Amino acid sequence: MQPELNEDTKTLILQDFEMEGQDPLVSEDELFAMLADRIAYMIEHKLDFLLSLMYRLDVKEAKVQFALSPLAPDPPHIGLAKLVMERQRVRMATKLHYKQPKLEDIDEELKF
Repeated sequence: MQPELNEDTKTLILQDFEMEGQDPLVSEDELFAMLADRIAYMIEHKLDFLLSLMYRLDVKEAKVQFALSPLAPDPPHIGLAKLVMERQRVRMATKLHYKQPKLEDIDEELKF
């Protein structure tokens, strides 16, 4: 089972796709639907920006190309939304795995 996206990750998705006015407490299904709709709009009107965003989000180019191809099992906006959600889950899991514990006994002079 895939981990549930946390509120911070949902907020980042909303910001990246210019949907800041939306509530980050929405369910993953609602977020996916909003994201797919936004990607459909971007395919029609802002394709260069969308492809640049996929690159910045570190979504593999080959996967993006396949999602946009006629051979893909899902419509392009659905395929790309799945890739974004999958990539954000991986990023979230990586951050949690490598999260550094807070140091309690550090001198005041050494704190940032």
